[in-house]
Amino acid sequence: SNPFQKDKNISGSMKGFLDCIGKVDKELKSTKGPWFFDEQDYPTMIDFVYVSHVERMLASVAFWKGLNLRDPKWKFDGLNAWLEAFEKRESYLAFKSDYFTHVMDIPPQYGPGYDGGFEEDRIKFAKKNNRKGWIMESSIDFDDPLQPLYKGPPLPVVVLESMGIQPDSNGSYESADPTAMENACQYMAAWKLAGNGANISRFAARGGPKGSSNSRKSFGAPLADPYADPDKEIQPVVDSVLRIVCKCLMSPDEKDKLE
Repeated sequence: SNPFQKDKNISGSMKGFLDCIGKVDKELKSTKGPWFFDEQDYPTMIDFVYVSHVERMLASVAFWKGLNLRDPKWKFDGLNAWLEAFEKRESYLAFKSDYFTHVMDIPPQYGPGYDGGFEEDRIKFAKKNNRKGWIMESSIDFDDPLQPLYKGPPLPVVVLESMGIQPDSNGSYESADPTAMENACQYMAAWKLAGNGANISRFAARGGPKGSSNSRKSFGAPLADPYADPDKEIQPVVDSVLRIVCKCLMSPDEKDKLE
């Protein structure tokens, strides 16, 4: 049972949520390994289907309620072992999302988000995910206790090896040199950006004065409209700016210029 279940300062709905997570945790701890089914030592369809919901859940309850489900005080050991087992798999990290993507992206079937819960932590977590217009401000340290980044390879292993970054004895990268890891991330970002530069510049130019929305379907966030036409007049300028970004990413000593 959850150690906070009898806490009078926790609302009934919060207790209900924690009780539900507790049932999931109990099922995970009932198997021989970290997965929902233990016939094989790898995740099955139920794990893959559910983990995307948990990704959104972790971000949403931290932002709206100040609840870090991965904090040891909640004693969701099965849930944590399940997540850590995923995070040690390079194949999972290839499609894992992040808190900044999910923090306010609650699936419609869950209903809207409301502030409230553990107020002090809510304010702290919300500041880490603050949004101001189209600019996202962040003060995340090398590793984020709210969303651990180095339980497994944060980048393709071949990229890490090319930078001389080796895993710890347990397969994590928590002892990696922060500067080397930062440089590896920048090189990877530059490679991804340069490798698809033409399409990215076209996509980014949709927000120009002469960019046009499509008539087939409306979107609540116009700049996220995948069918919008780019502003062709500014596309060359956008392309040039992105090339500068690539150059800065490939030159760690010039990162101040990028910022």
